[in-house]
Formats: sequence, structure tokens, C-alpha cells
Amino acid sequence: MPEQLADTVDPANWTCPAPLRDQPVVVMGHGGGGALSAELMEQVFVPAYGNATLAGLADSAVLELGGVRLAFSTDSYVVRPLFFPGGSLGDLAVNGTVNDLAMSGARPAYLSAAFVLEEGVELTVVGRIARAMGAAAEAAGVTIATGDTKVVESGHGDGVYVTTAGVGLVPDGVDIRPQRARPGDAVIVSGPIGLHGVAIMSVREGLEFGVEVASDTAPLADLVAAMLVVTPDIHVLRDPTRGGLAASLNEIARASGTGVRLQERAVPVPDAVVNACGFLGLDPLYVANEGRLVAFVPPSAADEVLAAMRAHPQGAGATLIGECVADHPGMVVVATGLGGTRVVDLPLGEQLPRIC
Repeated sequence: MPEQLADTVDPANWTCPAPLRDQPVVVMGHGGGGALSAELMEQVFVPAYGNATLAGLADSAVLELGGVRLAFSTDSYVVRPLFFPGGSLGDLAVNGTVNDLAMSGARPAYLSAAFVLEEGVELTVVGRIARAMGAAAEAAGVTIATGDTKVVESGHGDGVYVTTAGVGLVPDGVDIRPQRARPGDAVIVSGPIGLHGVAIMSVREGLEFGVEVASDTAPLADLVAAMLVVTPDIHVLRDPTRGGLAASLNEIARASGTGVRLQERAVPVPDAVVNACGFLGLDPLYVANEGRLVAFVPPSAADEVLAAMRAHPQGAGATLIGECVADHPGMVVVATGLGGTRVVDLPLGEQLPRIC
């Protein structure tokens, strides 16, 4: 540093500016499931629509219609690439909405499917996606009952976008929502995390990690039904998609006014995900999943629920990873393998956009 500057600059006064979050335009982070997504919902959509049902901001809304409790959900899918190890846009469009319904304890029944097609996309590609959706719907036990198709000019889309909406029946006595987390609840994840995000990353960026990583995309309604047989008093279910496990746990902690404490060594992370995240400087807790759920279960039922999950193909890797606590309300912390503690905050955006 030149002597004249050294005499006038005091490093003690240096500051690092925070990222600008008062965005005048939409940025990719608004679709990432993190803090920017939350701000978009809270500052734009919730005030515009203004109703208590939407304000719950759960994976699906639970409604009463004609004396019947229904779960209702909708989601758009813009994944790139359209096909990847373990799945495709078609699988995601069915499984994602089925799982959002299941996170309310509902039994999914009917879906709609709306396609936005870009002029010039090959019909064989559209057909392949449609067939994947049909097979996924059959596997999940749901019917694609209605839909729509629109076409946009070449250069104004990205091949194929799909939006699905779904409805399902919520059993009597089931009340599953983020606000019901309670101190003492066991926190259980249904299997290894991070596989979907790494699978997308590997094909999108042309990376190799020594072994092919396949997406975990799968329907979870049958797994949830098996859990509810043990006890209808499951407090919270969430599928940790955009923003990964970290985003889901932060949303639950903030909605319920409780804290979450994880045991780092208990969180199941496959070696391939560990290696990929280490290579790319990512945290597996923030990597997206498409066939996993996290459950908050009363401690009295935790062992039985865990056993029921492990007896189901989609929950064979179920693991107790932590607990809900009264301390540090609204925050998620991890007890590290070295005996320390670190805060796991809500991500600002998404480490890898366009993953679903």
C-alpha cells in the first residue's frame, strides 16, 4: 500500500456491505425458496390476495368444502435440463404436487396439467415428458383429470414448462402444518439428502464425481399414510425441495416460534453428495431433494414412526437427526462433529436455480 494511503486508511473502519435485497426487478433468487422467495410472498402476493388460508404458506392449503376436508396445491416446473439421471420434468411435475398434498396428510386423488411449449420444440420431447407424467401418476395412484396447452414464440420460452395442481382428501383428526412444531418433537428425515440437486448439477454442468448420481424424485403419499397409521398426531411434514433441508427447517422454526437443533453426524449425506459439495463449495443442507420428507413427531411416537418409515421403500433410510427445542426460537443450529455449534440460516436464494 502506498505510504500516503497507509497514513489515511484505518482498517478498523472497514465494512463489508450486505447484499442488496431491495430489488426493483425480479432476480433468480426470488425463485430459490430462500429469503428472497419469502420476501416476494410476504411483500407482494400475500398482501395482494389477503386471506387467512394463503397466509399459512404451507405446501398445500387445507380447505373445507361440503363437509369434506381437502388439500389443494399447485406448482410450476421449469427444470433444466428436461431429462436427468433418475427422472425428468414429467416425473417432477407429478411427484412434486403429489408430495405437496401429502405434506398436509392428504391422500392425493386428482391432478391438472398445463403445458407451456416453445415453438420449435420437438414433439418427441413433448411426448416423452407426457408419458413420464402418465407413468408417474399411475405409480402415485392419482389421475391427471384436466389440463391446458399454450405455445409461445421461439426464443420466448425454454422448451417446455409444466404446471400441475392437485387435490386430495385429508383424514379426520389429522392436523399437519408448520405452526404445530413443539419443543421436544423428534426431527426425522426419510432418507439421504442432496441427491436431486447434485444429479441436476452433474448433467447441467458436465461434471463427473466418480459415480452417477441419480435424482431421488418419488411420490411420498404412501409413506405418509404408513406414518399416520402409527399416529394421526404428526405435527409437521415438509418436503425439502428448493433451499434443501436448511430452508424447510428454518421455515418451520419461524412459523412455530421454536428452535431446531440438529446433530451434524446424524444427517444422512451420501458420499457422492459429500464429494460433489466439497468440490463445489456447497453445503448439503441447502441442496434440493425431490423424494424426501422431514417430519416433526411427538417424542412418545418417534420410535414407532421411525420403524414404520424404515419398513416402507421410500423411508428405508429414515434417520433421527435432531429435535425441536424451546431455545433460540426461529433458529436452526447444528451440533458439529467437533463439539461446536453453528447456525444454519435461511438461504438468500438458491445455490442451483431451475432444479424443479
